[in-house]
Amino acid sequence: MTAVSQPRLRQVLLEELTEAEQAGLCRRSAVPDPEVRRIAGAICEEVRSEGDRAMERVAARHGGGYFPVLRETLERAADEMPDVTAALEEARDRIAAFHRPQIPSDMHREDVPGIAITRRWSPLGRVGAYVPGGKAAYPSTVLMTVVPAKVAGVREVVVATPAGADGNVNRATLAACWVAGADEVWAMGGAGAVATLAYGTGLVKRVEKIVGPGSQWVTAAKLAVFGDCGIDLPAGPSEVLVLADDSADPALVAADLLCQAEHGPDSPAVLVTTDPTLPSRVEEALEEQLASLDRRDILAEALSNHGMTVIAPDMTQALSFTNRYAAEHVSLLTSDTETHAKAVTAAGSVYVGRWSAESAGDYATGANHVLPTGGLAACYGPLSVEDFGSWRQEQRLTREGLADILPIITRLADVEGFTAHRRAAELRFSTEGAA
Repeated sequence: MTAVSQPRLRQVLLEELTEAEQAGLCRRSAVPDPEVRRIAGAICEEVRSEGDRAMERVAARHGGGYFPVLRETLERAADEMPDVTAALEEARDRIAAFHRPQIPSDMHREDVPGIAITRRWSPLGRVGAYVPGGKAAYPSTVLMTVVPAKVAGVREVVVATPAGADGNVNRATLAACWVAGADEVWAMGGAGAVATLAYGTGLVKRVEKIVGPGSQWVTAAKLAVFGDCGIDLPAGPSEVLVLADDSADPALVAADLLCQAEHGPDSPAVLVTTDPTLPSRVEEALEEQLASLDRRDILAEALSNHGMTVIAPDMTQALSFTNRYAAEHVSLLTSDTETHAKAVTAAGSVYVGRWSAESAGDYATGANHVLPTGGLAACYGPLSVEDFGSWRQEQRLTREGLADILPIITRLADVEGFTAHRRAAELRFSTEGAA
């Protein structure tokens, strides 16, 4: 058994905390610090104003490149790594199968004679998918963004992903772009890439919406361009909360904490448990597993700076804290996972029971892994087909229908002082037959 000299996870007793202190534990944000937002905003304005010249300067300063990747390059990458491509193709098919039933249906109502309302959805024309890269490769994120867009019927999907220090984009990422059916691929990264997609340049045509995760610079840039261009949501560092009781295997708890903390040194990893003896056993399992992991330095930093164990007096309070925290990933390792899964109402993706590994959802189940972070799981959900389209309402009234609701229109217009609103309805009757 591995000796643990100092716990890696900060430990708190929930019943000793005030409401304000509990809220403080949960308070975090997907929005970066003000200085990052200021610099990212300046980069976006630079690209908006000067286009390609600015983006070339940004790429020279910050890296990531700025060049198109030819379709032949994508195809060659897929051909050169058949085993990886086969896995990507199977994952693509699973993602498509899960997302296809999400295509929205139009809705028509005529609850009152003469007043018909239709709600219609249609896919966007051109979407940008940001895929992190440079130091690491995320071919799975290519699939999670491009495939739902294609299922939705988006005409053009543009992938932006940064090149590495060698000036090349990761081959697995390129193979994923081929497998997913990306229409354009650009080697570019960070805030400059977001601005290029949002505003367009001489080389790159602007998109209607940008989706996908990224660094704090990408998040800050998405916030800067929002209003000029649609975004999915501002996503911060990847995070996990494991809810466990005395039935949990500490090795699995540790593995699930490490699984998402692996993303970066700023990734929160939280254990919420009703068993006060579990944390020490989890600490031992963490030490044992860390020793054999490639990214152990990053993991150690994430656990030390953003790791936490919350000991709750009972499952009701444990669940309440879990929902207040609203984590991106929630793993349930309890004796009654089905009941507890129904009680989790704020989470990006919930993994229910021993066999539901978080990595299964990241790669192979077909569910989307682009998820809300920073507490935004309380009000946002996973990326879906619906995110790649827009809704509109159509309203059709007959003479009788308008006459029926005219008293409502006139009274409310008078209360608000909008006489033009009132006249727009009344005039239709006074000018009847004039044209």
